[in-house]
Amino acid sequence: MNAMRDESAQPDVEFSGLYRTYSRELRRFAVFLSGNPALAEDLVSEAFVRAWTARDRIEFSTVRGYLFAIVRNLFLQQLRHERRRQPLDERMIDDLPGPEARASDQDNLRVVIKALGALPEIDRAAVLMRADEGLAYEEIAVALGISVASAKVKVHRARLRLAEALPAGRGTERSGGKK
Repeated sequence: MNAMRDESAQPDVEFSGLYRTYSRELRRFAVFLSGNPALAEDLVSEAFVRAWTARDRIEFSTVRGYLFAIVRNLFLQQLRHERRRQPLDERMIDDLPGPEARASDQDNLRVVIKALGALPEIDRAAVLMRADEGLAYEEIAVALGISVASAKVKVHRARLRLAEALPAGRGTERSGGKK
């Protein structure tokens, strides 16, 4: 309260009395505005906080209107804030892996390419035809000039060597192709 106030000025407002007098009707007004009792409670509380901080400038004769104006302005401010916070359109969500996953995938790819290079050419061709191209074992056997059983063995052994090249728990989920 301002010590420099003029003696003829309105008496200082007693805030607990103000709260008892106006809080119920302010809360009702805020609920009607917002339709949300929790938000209404916040609006009324904030209105009294703002009135408290401006208590030296409030005229007792206009305090009721001042409090209602604060509640309304706070509600309008809340509406503007909510309009800016629209939910993200589902079509805009990026399903692509993040940088960490991409880096990990690139590391795994380098390891697999190196391990593929270490395989004998016929084993490498068999596993690539099966995993990458999705060829049936019969088609692999014809393309490589080997038996179907031999094609299955070559693909199986190549996959085991590739799985051994990757760190534990990585790369075992993709078997590729049809059985």
